[in-house]
Amino acid sequence: MANLAILGGTRVVPENQPLYVRPWPPRDEATAEKLKELYMSGQWSFNSPMEQEFENEFAKYHGTKYAIFMANGTTTLECSLAALGVGPGDEVIVPALTWMATALSAFYVGANPVIVDIDPKTLCMDPAAMEAAITPRTKAIIPVHVYGSTADLEKILAIADKHGIPVVEDCAHMQGGFWNGRGVGSWGKVGSFSFQQSKTMASGEGGICITSDPELAEKIYLLKHIGYSRGVKQGQARHAPEGLICHNYRATAFQALILLEQLKGLHDLIETYGKHARLLTDLTKDIPGLRIQEPGRLANPQGYYSFHFIFDGEQYNGIDVKTINAACTAEGLGIPNGTHGPVYKHPLFNLKPGQFRFGTGNNCPVCEKIFPRTLGISHQVLTDENTMIKLAEILHKVTSNLDELRQYQASQNK
Repeated sequence: MANLAILGGTRVVPENQPLYVRPWPPRDEATAEKLKELYMSGQWSFNSPMEQEFENEFAKYHGTKYAIFMANGTTTLECSLAALGVGPGDEVIVPALTWMATALSAFYVGANPVIVDIDPKTLCMDPAAMEAAITPRTKAIIPVHVYGSTADLEKILAIADKHGIPVVEDCAHMQGGFWNGRGVGSWGKVGSFSFQQSKTMASGEGGICITSDPELAEKIYLLKHIGYSRGVKQGQARHAPEGLICHNYRATAFQALILLEQLKGLHDLIETYGKHARLLTDLTKDIPGLRIQEPGRLANPQGYYSFHFIFDGEQYNGIDVKTINAACTAEGLGIPNGTHGPVYKHPLFNLKPGQFRFGTGNNCPVCEKIFPRTLGISHQVLTDENTMIKLAEILHKVTSNLDELRQYQASQNK
């Protein structure tokens, strides 16, 4: 008789006892009542009091003086680059493992993204690959704090400062994370966050820039607010600076209120994520050939967006991670890939050769090797201790029956 449930064995998690995964996006009656009050107030947008309150509290939490709330985490990157003066003919260095917005934000301001490889342990931008890609055309660097790790800001900033290149931190996955005692997003010239529905703080859509530079803060605000300065009433605009092409990238007070309520519980939430991530790491450390994405050497606390397993031991040669996920799903909890993969291989990434380049060579070999061996769980799964224990049990069972995995995979390939 087979051991694995996918071949008829007994499940680790009985079908009538599903594991807890926190419903997402988070909802509660208290926030719903506040949304009703806001609706009746009519103060919905255009630098409303609620937007200002959220900006102030988010900046304070992460250790900066200013925050600029806007439509999404793509516009935040675009406005950051535009405020730094990045434009046609320039280059912006980005990591291979990221969502398309990181690379496309450079293209939106007329620059070319330069894609560099990742560190095999953290899966974030490799500082050495970044430095090798710098040319006189490099006008910005965007390290991404990806999934469950913080990019090595100490090394990246030291290299960037040596070359006089500004850094924009892409913190779309890292709300509430800290590096060496200070909030992520506060180390570079600008920090960019996303509040898309899957994120640790979620409002459907939304994004925010943080900075302590008053000139940059003003430029970013003008760029997202069609040239209006902060505090200027609608219909009383002054002349926007010549050459600063501004947009309507505003968000609304409704999103700000939802996020402000979530911000109040963010510290406790990511403490729970961190506790359970450490537990899951400890419970799986003895599985041969399996390793965990490392969180970043000076990251504490880590703002987990997801938690990733890398099956790159020789034991798994010839076994597709989709097969591993299918087996885990049959046992009671799946581990979908959940990663973006090399940005330049995403079906929606349609820049032509000449509109982007690689830092070295014609690909990013570390990223291309690791991506097909990676599976991950979302942050919603990290909320329950028993789920961590059972997931570890599932992984032990699945990885102890590799011959059955190969048998199942062969049956699917017929």
